Amino acid sequence: MTLANYINDLLYRYDCVIVPNFGGFVTNKIGATVNTTTHTFYPPKKQLTFNAYLQHNDGLLANYIASSKNISFEEAITFINEEVAQWNEKLATTTITVDSVGSLSLNEAKQVVFEPNPSSNFLTESFGLAEVSTPSVERVKKVIVKSPPTFTEESNKTIPLYLKRAAAAAVFVGIVYVGWNGVQNEQQVLANQEDAVEKKIQSATFVIDKPLPTINLNVSKEARNFHIIAGAFKEVHNAENKLEELEEKGHEASIVGKNRLGLTQVAFASYATKDEARKALEIIKETVSEDAWLLAK
Repeated sequence: MTLANYINDLLYRYDCVIVPNFGGFVTNKIGATVNTTTHTFYPPKKQLTFNAYLQHNDGLLANYIASSKNISFEEAITFINEEVAQWNEKLATTTITVDSVGSLSLNEAKQVVFEPNPSSNFLTESFGLAEVSTPSVERVKKVIVKSPPTFTEESNKTIPLYLKRAAAAAVFVGIVYVGWNGVQNEQQVLANQEDAVEKKIQSATFVIDKPLPTINLNVSKEARNFHIIAGAFKEVHNAENKLEELEEKGHEASIVGKNRLGLTQVAFASYATKDEARKALEIIKETVSEDAWLLAK
């Protein structure tokens, strides 16, 4: 397997994979989206970016390679350095493809530009979900307008005068009758509404002889699943020493268990939401340690 294959595997499990002396691939979960122009629906995914400033070796990639190839940690570091040297050599003249992760190239300022692979989705919860496109639907409403009957001047002359006067009187009586009935109906509706409201008030007025017992709710503490990692240690006592060191400096440090490689991880602090953790991570990287990284469990 190449270095790109190992990076591809780790991106399904972690939010950040750092390639020592090269840069880090960082993921951020986004929800389902829709393109109203192309009528295409996209499932939730991990949005992938590249940060050239994340170059310090956090041990994640090297330990994974050492475990997969059954070699020592030092041999894994040598393997990574050789692959990175080849990448830098190729980048000087062409674009390189990192497995299904994406492609890397240099711009005019000799900075690494990353283009993620749009067909890759490293979010395991969306496994098997693909983008769906649907044709637009056009709705046409047909309206039929009937023209009123027309009367010519000749036909109007043939109608007797007494019929015209009778028709006008009937229209006037009808308008008066409808208006009076409308007033009466409105008054009746208001009266019915008042009776209904009064009945509801009477039925709702009562005394509770035996009130319900008080319910005590035990609210559990909000889970903190986002940890800012300070280091991972093979020996447990080294992790405990790191924990004691961080606590003395005022950090809400904790040991967050072992990773898949059996290393004991120590966190500066843990948070309930990713946004809180990311803000705290920026502060810690600027003021305490540039090697800190975010772990979601």
